[in-house]
Amino acid sequence: MNADAVVIGGGVIGTAIAYYLTRKNMAVCLVEKQGIAAGTSGKCEGDVLVSDKNPGYDCRLTKLSQDLFPQIAQELDYDIKWTQKGSLLAIENEEEMAVAGTVCSQLAAEGLPVRILDQYEVHEDEPYLAPDIVGGMETDCDGSLCPMSLAQGLCQGVDTQGGTILTHTTVQNIKLDNKGQIECVITDNGNIKAPVVVNAAGVWAPQIGRMVGLDIPIKPRQGQLLVAERTATVARRKVMEFGYMMAKFGTDSYSRKVTPEMEKYGVALVFEPTEAQNFLIGSSRRFVGTDISSDLNVMRAIAERAIRFFPVIKNIRIIRSYAGLRPYTPDHFPIISATEIPGFYVAAGHEGDGIGLSLITGKLISQMICMEPTEVSMEPLRLDRFNNQPGQTGIEY
Repeated sequence: MNADAVVIGGGVIGTAIAYYLTRKNMAVCLVEKQGIAAGTSGKCEGDVLVSDKNPGYDCRLTKLSQDLFPQIAQELDYDIKWTQKGSLLAIENEEEMAVAGTVCSQLAAEGLPVRILDQYEVHEDEPYLAPDIVGGMETDCDGSLCPMSLAQGLCQGVDTQGGTILTHTTVQNIKLDNKGQIECVITDNGNIKAPVVVNAAGVWAPQIGRMVGLDIPIKPRQGQLLVAERTATVARRKVMEFGYMMAKFGTDSYSRKVTPEMEKYGVALVFEPTEAQNFLIGSSRRFVGTDISSDLNVMRAIAERAIRFFPVIKNIRIIRSYAGLRPYTPDHFPIISATEIPGFYVAAGHEGDGIGLSLITGKLISQMICMEPTEVSMEPLRLDRFNNQPGQTGIEY
């Protein structure tokens, strides 16, 4: 088989890249070792958030992606369950409130629809919050969707535009020619001759990178979620705790009042209502290799943290739990990058932001491959930022 580009990975990142490349009339082959969205994309909440981003580049990149979702929801002949109900960061005490006020001002200066709610307003907004919650930071533009539907819809778009999708197909090797350029991708379902390969394999990106001699510093970071039974409305939209973001927003000396187990497992409140009239609660962060089994101690810690913010949850049954693997990088930024191997690109390492950054990643990679100006500077996302001496590869962006 011949193609203009091979995209490795059938999650929301890989399918978005394939979609944007086919829109540029490229012959694209997407290769996925399991089914579409069978990995990380099928085991997460589906949030598209700017509220948990640092002001500046991080925030702007996410907003660029967020703004693409209403358009894609209209373009695709597939319901991706896109909604934009906004989000709330619940504030536990006055120290958090002081930091939240500063962050809110900075995000507002970026043009985002954010505001601080005082204690009265936050309980008017979400009456089931614990009475001692002192306020909240509201972000009206935050949205959510069904990640599996997004990936399937993008695949349908790829197929409609003439692309090829190979599921249950394992990449065994990548062959370079005598000039060190991409020649073909070797799979257990035949070879695909193509001058361009995009590694969008998520937590498995390092394995694909080693096939061409590249070290990609991504490792799996497990996150666990609980699923509640159908019940009356607990909260009308996504609610997270502001305290977990304190270090990210510049107050690393802050200590939350959590149990040792919550600290050990990286547990923080994430509450997500669903269309099915139940809700998901999380989250946790653990380095346990590729283990995706649910841990009872983690489940207990997540439930306890959720009850602290929403006491009513103690009367609601949990019907199941599941875990996924976030592709973690040392600086928590994704890798969206050309490499020293001509024709080989990396689009991975999005950690918990893969859903939200999927569309901008697809657009940026397509612009890079087609040698068009990119929406933003790619400098912060280069693979070689992890080198001891950045910039020595001579890569042009």
